[in-house]
Amino acid sequence: MTVWLAGLLPLIAGGFTPQAIEWRTLQPGVEFAQIQLVAQPSHADGILRIVRIDSTKATLVVRAASAGDGKNRTAAQWAKEFGYLAVINAGMYETDFTTHTGYLRLGGHLNSKTWVGKYKSVLTVDPKGVARIQDTGGVPQGAAKFQAVVQNLRLIAGPGKNVWGQNPRKWSEAAVAMDKQGRILLLFCRTPFSMHDFNAKLLGAGLQITHAQHVEGGPEASLSIHAAGLDLDLSGSYETGFNENDGNREQWPLPNVIAVVGK
Repeated sequence: MTVWLAGLLPLIAGGFTPQAIEWRTLQPGVEFAQIQLVAQPSHADGILRIVRIDSTKATLVVRAASAGDGKNRTAAQWAKEFGYLAVINAGMYETDFTTHTGYLRLGGHLNSKTWVGKYKSVLTVDPKGVARIQDTGGVPQGAAKFQAVVQNLRLIAGPGKNVWGQNPRKWSEAAVAMDKQGRILLLFCRTPFSMHDFNAKLLGAGLQITHAQHVEGGPEASLSIHAAGLDLDLSGSYETGFNENDGNREQWPLPNVIAVVGK
């Protein structure tokens, strides 16, 4: 498999400084890049994979198994069965393996009615298909008009503030972000970081991120990409207190996902 490494970061004065990121077009409005976040990672390869979506040009959707046949699927299976170009977790889920831990509504289907005040981040998709992330601890203004509303735990507050203090806990990470141009970024890094350090890496990588939310950590974290000759089915592994190793090699079935419709 060809490895597309872009935006490699040289070590300078004990840290990394961003270089020009080379974006590979997967289809109109959808691009892919990779950034080496750490040169000598403790686990995995230290690479951040990024799918960047201009939702005015490409279709981003949120899917829930509870709104369909009730069958959980891996990100790879969601992509293959429904023709999606890219698939990532929509967020954490409860022990029933169905219900989103925050609020989740898709059209008239309510997967979870629970607003979690401490989450403070909401992804919305409006009637024209335009996706945005905003900071809010409750129901966003005009929520009823949106096609999809997904509440998740905030990582980065607008306009680009790391809101996590340092903590020894770390994990493989799947996240969704928004940049200054309003584009949505699907982010995946198998190498575990504390969320303070992960946020700092994102904000220093030249991605112009203004908002970001956590959608899963550890072995459940997933990202699949199948487009333009690029075939990746990525899974996380390490999570402090749960799976403290790099041994997981399989994607876990997911009840709720964010996906990009392929053309």
